[in-house]
Amino acid sequence: MIKPKKLKNFYVITGGPGVGKTTLLEELSSQGYEFIPEIARELIKEQVENGGEALPWKNKELYKEIMFERSISSFEQVEENLRTRKMPIFFDRGFLDSIGYADLIQLEISERMNDYAKNWRYNETVFILPPWQEIYKTDSERKQDWEEAVVTFDQMRETYERYGYNIVEIPKVAVRERADFVMKFIEN
Repeated sequence: MIKPKKLKNFYVITGGPGVGKTTLLEELSSQGYEFIPEIARELIKEQVENGGEALPWKNKELYKEIMFERSISSFEQVEENLRTRKMPIFFDRGFLDSIGYADLIQLEISERMNDYAKNWRYNETVFILPPWQEIYKTDSERKQDWEEAVVTFDQMRETYERYGYNIVEIPKVAVRERADFVMKFIEN
């Protein structure tokens, strides 16, 4: 069994693709807060550049496994490096997003993945950005169509709720207002 950890200053920002997560995190960063970039995007870029197989349109199982392992490593590295810091640290998706992805495409969720999800805990509040068609667009790493984006949002909400997190939906407003919403919620 995985030794329990609960890091109250680790905040996840999740949602479907193309809803402004990275833009929001960059705004929070400009205000002095640290954020951990999305693992999936980095992995896709790396695999495409190297002709790798761990891609959601090639080997979904390998993609899920590597994404999960790197997310766990990221959590652990941030914890070790910032053990005494109390400021909020934001994650562009958490390792539970890998579980949500697995559910979404009907891949197995191992007992090990479940153990981590149950025992390594981010702050109990998870911020989720809703689908927002007016800002949605695809790119070289984001190939999901609008319908997939909406289904992904629903799956991420369900996954985090299943593991006992409180979901706070961020309103569809300008990025600075979104950042203010997040920080006011944390401060209260």
